[in-house]
Amino acid sequence: MSLTIRPARRDDAAQILAFITELADYERAVHEVIASQADIERTLFDDGAKALSLICERDGQAIGYAVYFYSYSTWLGRNGIYLEDLYITPEQRGGGAGKQLLRHIAIEACENGCGRLEWSVLDWNEPAIQFYKSLGALPQDEWVRYRLEGAGLEAFARG
Repeated sequence: MSLTIRPARRDDAAQILAFITELADYERAVHEVIASQADIERTLFDDGAKALSLICERDGQAIGYAVYFYSYSTWLGRNGIYLEDLYITPEQRGGGAGKQLLRHIAIEACENGCGRLEWSVLDWNEPAIQFYKSLGALPQDEWVRYRLEGAGLEAFARG
């Protein structure tokens, strides 16, 4: 069975949104997905898009995706990559597709002189935690992630 990883195209937007929804459902947060296909097309494929995306296919059938963007580390004085989403459909897990998709991004990071490849995982997602640890990834337990969003973000921005 042939595995292919390729840059996502605008005509993949509907599939990417379907994968996003599947991932959010698994993460018990499907009610938080408000993105539309037009949003995905605009933010991933319009000129000046800040995020990149990949499609993982097995025998020509899309089985997963990744979305990531370049970040910057002041401590390293180098760019990094932040992995927003990595998803393989449940029936395709365990066959190496997730590892190959993550390796594809790691290769890009190394080829571009990045100092880090980072992501977040829910603290209850034990299969993902064990998968990442098996690759040699280390948790960053001393850091607490914060977020401003929606009305709170707007209120703060207005002062």
